[in-house]
Amino acid sequence: MDFQKLQLDVGKALSQEEVKALAFLCTDLLGLKVTSVGSASDLFSRMVEQDLLSAEKPHLLTELLLIIQRTRLIRDLRLTESTTKNLISSYRKLLYNLSEDITDANLKDIKFLLIGRLPRRQLEDNVTTLEVFLEMEHKDLINDTNLNLLEELLQRCCPVLTKEINRYKEQQASLHSSHIAQETGRPRSISCPPEPNQNQCLPFSHPERCRSTDFSDPPPLPESTMSPSNTSVDEYLSLSLSRLSTTRSSSPSSNVGSDASVISPSQLNENSSQQQTAQTTNTNTEDLGSYPMTAAKRGLCLIINNNNFSESKQRLQMREGTMVDEERLTKVFEWLAFHVVIERDCDRKKMLCLVQNLGKEDHHDVDCLVCCVLSHGEQDGVYGVDGLTVTLNELKEPFNGSKCPSLTEKPKLFFIQACQGVSRQEPVYIESDGHDSIPSEADFLLAMATVPSYVSFRERSNGTWFIQALCQNLIQMVPKGLDLMSILTKVNADVSRKTDNTGQKKQMPQPAFTLRKKVVFPIPKAPPPSLTSLINSHNK
Repeated sequence: MDFQKLQLDVGKALSQEEVKALAFLCTDLLGLKVTSVGSASDLFSRMVEQDLLSAEKPHLLTELLLIIQRTRLIRDLRLTESTTKNLISSYRKLLYNLSEDITDANLKDIKFLLIGRLPRRQLEDNVTTLEVFLEMEHKDLINDTNLNLLEELLQRCCPVLTKEINRYKEQQASLHSSHIAQETGRPRSISCPPEPNQNQCLPFSHPERCRSTDFSDPPPLPESTMSPSNTSVDEYLSLSLSRLSTTRSSSPSSNVGSDASVISPSQLNENSSQQQTAQTTNTNTEDLGSYPMTAAKRGLCLIINNNNFSESKQRLQMREGTMVDEERLTKVFEWLAFHVVIERDCDRKKMLCLVQNLGKEDHHDVDCLVCCVLSHGEQDGVYGVDGLTVTLNELKEPFNGSKCPSLTEKPKLFFIQACQGVSRQEPVYIESDGHDSIPSEADFLLAMATVPSYVSFRERSNGTWFIQALCQNLIQMVPKGLDLMSILTKVNADVSRKTDNTGQKKQMPQPAFTLRKKVVFPIPKAPPPSLTSLINSHNK
């Protein structure tokens, strides 16, 4: 049978309610919302786009029909049950099966008990059980490792169904495994003409705002994997961010800017780019959950790239190599399904305007926020192109729980490429052996290119050591399902091993965080971005 006709026949045989059920079951695989699926053909088209459905691979469709108990349809269409591959997680199946057994009266009671926890519009009569479950997931009231609230609701409304949850917990305890959601990151590339007023700050919803940059010839990131080492994370986030050093960074030599010591390609130690086998350490994370990553939109990634300091009130140099960093970050975060916005050469006023406007946006429909700042800096602050300081606390304050409620309980990730002082780190030679309230400052990550008081390094043609390592490790480790802190530990290891040909220039990045869970990005269905010709492109 023609496969397109088969899809058409299945679509005709399914009711609208069954189509919504299939969409719910595919939430983790396709990264979609039940309400965004209009028809069976719409759902099947998305499966085909993400290479999850074809004549040679009918496994997902067969499994879905089995779950909703349309076995006769499987037989009539000559599909075989042996083609299933357990692509749908046991957690998603559990929620679906529970929804099938929850009566209208049960659902009404559950909605009543959820008043105050979910928005009232999500508790109206026309909202289905599956839609209630999705909203509970979005609010992080339930997930695959925490079903306590759902169990409590069922105990009060339909006690017999708690047996299903107990059975699921027993299965998970015996399997000791987890399922990782997958979603296709769709790159967006939009060219924008220069604005008449370079430092004009438009609202993020403004139609003229530049969302991305079009790279006609994408440059590469040289591949380099290093053996990781254990690195302690200094808990200075709540302490050092609240105070600003009044000592301005000055350049110790003509080759050192206040964001990074500039290194030419010939100065690099070849040993720092040799490939070594990456090793990972298993840790017990049984009781540590992950932030939900199930929204149709991952979130916005703001990149502030300050390069031209010619009008600065201080002697700050051009940041040669920063465009390489910008391109890498854009490619990687678009691959991770973020909507990238780039702002270049911002003074202090515009930087504050950008983060304040972004904090006023509605982030209910996204999973998280990313902000990357590439600039010169000093301890606890970064410079605008006018040479005035924006403190790290000023950057993050517009997004705390008090100022931006729609980002409450969602990760807010900051990556800061800037010096934190003028001191240089010296090499040390070693031998190798081989549902309560939460604080408003919760759920932040501040990944700094270097520890306080020290410089960071930037190569004129290859960009900064920190951004090189960050982008390379994201594209290598996200597909393995590793969490962001593990990735940043690997970044620490890679950067700590880099040096120039004298062996005297060293750098140690430092992540600080108030995260309460793991940040695990869904694995993009699209292949990682190609970054293999970046240096040559910029050297032409």
